[in-house]
Amino acid sequence: MSVLEDLETLHREAEGRLAAAHTLAEVDQVRIDYLGRKGALTAMLRGMGALPPEQRPAAGKRANEVRAALEAALERRQNEVAAEETLTRLEAERLDVTLPGRHWRLGGRHPIEIVLADARASLVGMGFEVLDSGPEVETFRYNFGVLNYPEDHPALDEQDTFYITDEVLLRTQTSGMQVRTMERRQPPLKVAVPGRCYRREVVTATHSHTFHQVEGFLVDRHVTFGDLYGTLAQFARDMFGPDTRVRLRPDYFPFTEPSADYSVTCTFCHGGGCRLCKESGWIELGGCGMIHPHVLQNAGYDTEVWNGYAFGLGVDRIAQVRYGINDIRLLAENDMQFLEQF
Repeated sequence: MSVLEDLETLHREAEGRLAAAHTLAEVDQVRIDYLGRKGALTAMLRGMGALPPEQRPAAGKRANEVRAALEAALERRQNEVAAEETLTRLEAERLDVTLPGRHWRLGGRHPIEIVLADARASLVGMGFEVLDSGPEVETFRYNFGVLNYPEDHPALDEQDTFYITDEVLLRTQTSGMQVRTMERRQPPLKVAVPGRCYRREVVTATHSHTFHQVEGFLVDRHVTFGDLYGTLAQFARDMFGPDTRVRLRPDYFPFTEPSADYSVTCTFCHGGGCRLCKESGWIELGGCGMIHPHVLQNAGYDTEVWNGYAFGLGVDRIAQVRYGINDIRLLAENDMQFLEQF
C-alpha cells in the first residue's frame, strides 16, 4: 500500500472516531491519537524524509491536507459535543416556573426557652439581678455542705445524685449559687439564677433526670415571709395570668427555715382535681422559705443584721402547667409536631 493510500485510510479512521465521540474527553483522545506528539499522522509526517525523492512532494502535500482537515474536524466536533453537553446539563437543571413555591419551615423557640425568658422578665421587673447559672459540675461543698444538709439527709444518697467522685457531682439544684454569690458580694442582694440540674429520678409524666430551675434569693435587713409570698404571687400572675392562685404549705428544706412548697392552681382542671395534679387541684412548682441562719453564716454574713428568703422553681414544670402539656417527656423528645405549636 502506498503512502497516499495510508493517508486516506488514516483520514477515514480519524473521521469515523470523531463521529462516534460523544464527550469532550473522547474528542481530545482522537486528537492525541492522530495529531499528538506520538500520534499516527505525526509519525507519518516525520517519516516523509525516508520516501523516494519523486514521492515526497505529493505525499507531503496530502499529509498536510489531511492534517488541516483533521484539525478543522476536531474543532468542529469539539464545538458540537460542547453544545450537546450544555443542552443536556440545562435540560437536567431546568426549572418549571409554573410550579408552586416550596414552603420554608421557620424555626421557633423551645417552650423551655420561652418560659426562661418570661421568668427572667418577671424577676427583673421585681428588681432581681439575673446571673449566670454557674458550674453544672459542682463540688459537694457548694451543692450540699454549705447549704446545711445533715449527713443523713436522703438527698445525699447516690440514688438521688449523679456522683463523679466523692467530692464532685452533677449539681442537683441551682442553690449552690447562693453561697457562691454571697462569698463574692456584700448585702443587700436580690439575685436570680436560672440553670440546668440533674437528679437520678425515674422518668415519669411529671419528673425527669435532667431539668431546669430558677433560683432566687434576697438578703437584706428585716426581710419577712410576707415579702417572699408577695414575690411568688406576682411571679405566678406574670407566668400564668392575673387569676392564678398561689398556695404555700409547710415543708422542710435544710437551707431554709421556715420552709414551704410553692404551688399554683392546676391549669388542666382549674382546681377541680385531675390525674396530673393527683386530684388536689394544685401543682407544685418548687420550694421556698427564709434562708437558714447557718447558710448565711457559711457565707460570712452577720445573722444579727441580715436575713433573707430563697426559692427554687422548676422551669419544666412551669412550662407543663402553662401550656397544658400532660407529659413532661415531650419537652425533650424533639417531636416537630409538638414543638411547632410554640
